[in-house]
Amino acid sequence: MRYLGIDYGHKKIGLAISDETGSFAFPYQVLPNTPKLLEEVKKICEQEKIEKIVIGESLDLSGVANEIQKDILIFKEKLEQETGLVVVFEREFFTTWEAKRIIDEKQNDKQTDARAAALILKSFLDKDTSKNS
Repeated sequence: MRYLGIDYGHKKIGLAISDETGSFAFPYQVLPNTPKLLEEVKKICEQEKIEKIVIGESLDLSGVANEIQKDILIFKEKLEQETGLVVVFEREFFTTWEAKRIIDEKQNDKQTDARAAALILKSFLDKDTSKNS
């Protein structure tokens, strides 16, 4: 099963894709958050034969939804309608910061959001026991 990971942001969306076995997560692309975003993600899902989408759930350390989580939920619902795919949440904490720290590059690295999406997706894949469902 092939997965798409998403790190949602108000300005940019980081995307990551798993391998065909659902074992590894790779940074894929960063897209601007524009009105054409859903259309672009749907096209990627079709081209890459994505079967399930994992999107970062933005909660604070006490488990309370961050301000952006409301927008993520709206995006998730629209994504499910547009693609017909199951979209699940994976909790994320400091993934953008971690992506920057791991590669030790400047904060304006253009692939940081895709790397953060890969961290979200990898977290999901590492604990997913139902890869064939």
